[in-house]
Amino acid sequence: MKRLVISVGLFSLATGSATMAQAGASAATAPIAPQTTATATVLPSQPDTMIHVGTPISLKLMEEVTTKEKRARVGQRINLQVSEAIELAGHVVIPVGTPAVGEVTEVRYKGMWGKSGHVSAQVLYLRLGSRQIRISGAFDEKGTTGTAGVVASIALVPLAGFFVTGTSADLPVGMPVKAFIDEDLPVAFTGPAAPAPLAVP
Repeated sequence: MKRLVISVGLFSLATGSATMAQAGASAATAPIAPQTTATATVLPSQPDTMIHVGTPISLKLMEEVTTKEKRARVGQRINLQVSEAIELAGHVVIPVGTPAVGEVTEVRYKGMWGKSGHVSAQVLYLRLGSRQIRISGAFDEKGTTGTAGVVASIALVPLAGFFVTGTSADLPVGMPVKAFIDEDLPVAFTGPAAPAPLAVP
């Protein structure tokens, strides 16, 4: 009886070994499923819908500002125009010819002892339809001093330099002025054609 039990046990072990061997062979010969790799789809980028603070804008002066005959005054408003269009996503948002307004901030007239004229100004805003858009930037001009003439006059005649003056300061028509957009401007795109006018918050 003990031998029978042992024989059955051995048979079972042998059978188990054979089964495991067959399973290993089956696993070795079974086809391996190919590994799949994730693919990323690149979506078309959405156009930026904002003209941001600090965007440069080119202007030109539409009138002369001069210290001749004391014509320039502090607080005087100055007419300018946009000279290069501002585009967003391929569309013109701020066109050439858009009017802008500046202001004279400092004036010095020419005077005795070779003092030259000087005028400083700043830009204030654009007018786009019924909207005023804040812009920033400053520009100035000064005349030529008469220092050389003063020195020569004093060398020849004492106190003659008192009557020597410098030249006036002139900001001519068409003078280029560099400015910057001073507020974020949201733009509403309504279709593939042109964008809608700037959205008013």
